[in-house]
Amino acid sequence: MSSITSSCYSNLILKKKESRINGGFHLQYNGLRAIESVQMPASSVAYKPKAVKCGRIRAMASPAVSAPKRETDPKKRIVITGMGLVSVFGSDIDNFYNKLLEGQSGISLIDRFDASSYTVRFAGQIRDFSSEGYIDGKNDRRLDDCWRYCLVAGKRALEDANLGQQILDTMDKRRIGVLVGSSMGGSKVFTDAVEALVQRGYKKINPFFIPYSITNMGSALLAIDTGLMGPTYSISTACATANYCFYASANHIRRGEADIMVAGGTDAFISAIGVGGLIACRALSQRNDEYEKASRPWDRNRDGFVIGEGSGVLVMESLEHALKRGAPIIAEYLGGAVTCDAHHMTDPRADGLGVSSCMVKSLVDAGVSPEEVNYINAHATSTLAGDLAEVNAIKKVFKDTSQIKMNGTKSMIGHGLGAAGGLEAIATIKAITTGWLHPTINQYNLEHEVTIDTVPNVKKQHEVNVGISNSFGFGGHNSVVVFAPYKP
Repeated sequence: MSSITSSCYSNLILKKKESRINGGFHLQYNGLRAIESVQMPASSVAYKPKAVKCGRIRAMASPAVSAPKRETDPKKRIVITGMGLVSVFGSDIDNFYNKLLEGQSGISLIDRFDASSYTVRFAGQIRDFSSEGYIDGKNDRRLDDCWRYCLVAGKRALEDANLGQQILDTMDKRRIGVLVGSSMGGSKVFTDAVEALVQRGYKKINPFFIPYSITNMGSALLAIDTGLMGPTYSISTACATANYCFYASANHIRRGEADIMVAGGTDAFISAIGVGGLIACRALSQRNDEYEKASRPWDRNRDGFVIGEGSGVLVMESLEHALKRGAPIIAEYLGGAVTCDAHHMTDPRADGLGVSSCMVKSLVDAGVSPEEVNYINAHATSTLAGDLAEVNAIKKVFKDTSQIKMNGTKSMIGHGLGAAGGLEAIATIKAITTGWLHPTINQYNLEHEVTIDTVPNVKKQHEVNVGISNSFGFGGHNSVVVFAPYKP
């Protein structure tokens, strides 16, 4: 496993004890489970208890460090037993991934509102969405799309896990929780309420305005519909939301608070206020004449991200519980981590410290060495600063990237905000189960710093040993989750 040298290395990984041994430190990580102690040579660690500034991070080989050990307790091993989504390519997982493998762009001109006067007139807009069989007609008409997507993706994930309502009704629902977050919540309901207030007065505000706009309502509605009574709430950390939900859900299972967690993200912000607000932030690509080529991660001519929407949900379950009920096991969640840049509302740290430390922590939590990772589903939004900051952080953590392949799902479906990590986790798991990586499309003129294989424009066959999925959000929120093939 690579060791990381920095005056603030001790802050990159959770530890409880430290003692001087032969001029170095003996670090013992007591997180959710025991992790083997690591001896750091004196040349590798400079410990400064009162240091306030962090130096550069450098990844390098360290033969003195023994290989990390993965979780073996079936109560704490976490497997993925179901997946569900709503995307610009529909709600069928296989169709979704096949479209990605084909390199098909889901970006189109906006027709949900009149965008003709906007400087950005395209998005990853979902069309022909149907909630039939999942939401009754009356509620379907009332709900914001954000919650409609959540309910359909969540229920499809439960079905995929062989947890239909009849089976759920035979189980202890107090041991099953829901954690589906959202970056923006019910934005259309909120906008409609503001318009009603301004144009017709407060008495004309929809009585569902408050409950259907707050960000916890997706988890709540899914729990209400299915009767799930375990840990149920939401997390909102901008575009890192879904990964935060996976990480927190895994912790609930490992602590014995739940057997199953339904986790992911959902967002529907392709609206007049949503697109207008992101234009004001100067975050969006303005390539209106070539909108299918607008999202181009790592390309020198990128000019911003393309907004998308949807929902991606996983059923996460303890291995012991999954085996006991004969559940279909798709892949294994090995670990994850969350950190904060503590730097700027929208710009990443130039030194990449927040992102690189998050990747280091995720590997420690997963019991995985950097050398085991050979696939990265990158955050890769197609922004000028963000793309290179992520690549530079990856190169600090992984000494040798020659065997790593990295792709950007957003090049085809746009940036789903709080849903992005959910959709990309599914893409990561499909890469593991199919042995095929979808391309990063619109790769024409890569930045010279990008020396990692981005799977440019055409899919590649690749056996994934360990894959990580990165998600970072406004506010400096960083999150990384680690998946691998399930091996009994």
